[in-house]
Amino acid sequence: MKKVEAIIKPFKLEAVKDALAEVGVEGMTVSEVKGFGRQKGHTEIYRGSEYTVDFLPKIKLEIVLPEALVDAAVQAIVKSAKTGKIGDGKVFISAVEGAVRIRTSETDESAI
Repeated sequence: MKKVEAIIKPFKLEAVKDALAEVGVEGMTVSEVKGFGRQKGHTEIYRGSEYTVDFLPKIKLEIVLPEALVDAAVQAIVKSAKTGKIGDGKVFISAVEGAVRIRTSETDESAI
């Protein structure tokens, strides 16, 4: 099993969710997060005062998948989240040691 974490632009969430559903992803966790990378935030003017917005709003997706689905899921995320502009986000893939479904006590791949 692998955990796929993706940081994407908020307005791309629906497109990414639909693309993942097409490749067979049945569930995910979505969080509203803030951060910055090379984008480094931006400067805004509010009531005549200039200030810097360091942390930009992003969406974090967390998906635990059987290894057979990982490549298709990552490709779906990259294709549907890409705008070609700075700040499109990142995808991280890590190993998952195990999983347990609380309701039924199923373990590992049957739990996801």
